[in-house]
Amino acid sequence: MDISLPVSAQSELSAYGCEPPMIEPLIAGKFKGEVKQGGSVNFKNITFNPHGNGTHTECVGHITREAQSVNLSLERYFFFALLLSVKPDTMANGDDVIMPAAFKELFIPGEGIEAVIVRTLPNHESKKSHVYGGSNPPYVHHEVMNYLSAAGVNHFLIDLPSVDRESDGGMLMAHKAFWGLPDRCNEHKTITELIYVPDDIKDGFYLLELQTAPFENDAAPSRPLLYSIDFS
Repeated sequence: MDISLPVSAQSELSAYGCEPPMIEPLIAGKFKGEVKQGGSVNFKNITFNPHGNGTHTECVGHITREAQSVNLSLERYFFFALLLSVKPDTMANGDDVIMPAAFKELFIPGEGIEAVIVRTLPNHESKKSHVYGGSNPPYVHHEVMNYLSAAGVNHFLIDLPSVDRESDGGMLMAHKAFWGLPDRCNEHKTITELIYVPDDIKDGFYLLELQTAPFENDAAPSRPLLYSIDFS
């Protein structure tokens, strides 16, 4: 079961003011990189931002001065995962936040849970094409990320553009809590954002396959896949 959103020039999905991806044929002298323009092959340049144009997985290099690559973060690609549906709480300031009390009712740490996947409620299909920039979308309280980190969860996936508030003055408390910054940095943990989990995929345990495109960058497009587990 594919829970990724693709990088597509036809998609309106974006976050943080990113323009839609540009996928255009290379034109170099007489060479035309598009068959319908008379070229022999389709040969296209792609311009996009992995953080704002589709499902992406990021490593701690997203928030460190030192460059670190997500391509080196994953040492394996299959994980025992738990999928949860969570409704954010509305705060007095109007922010919608996944709070520790509500989250702890749904997730009790268990031996072997390596990844947690969050589907936020309500789960409208508009998430597939939403323009998030400037909308202050829901986010995750940093104590939830502390809780997950203490429980041994190394991979967190969510259908929002960020685990932190869209504009938080650069504090990035949820990211820092999960990666253990500044004191306990874990370079092999990942955060995956802008997934989409259809309603017909039920909450529960799955085998997660988490593959990223081999970009040497703090983040890369990714394609998380869920496999049903037979406990009989």
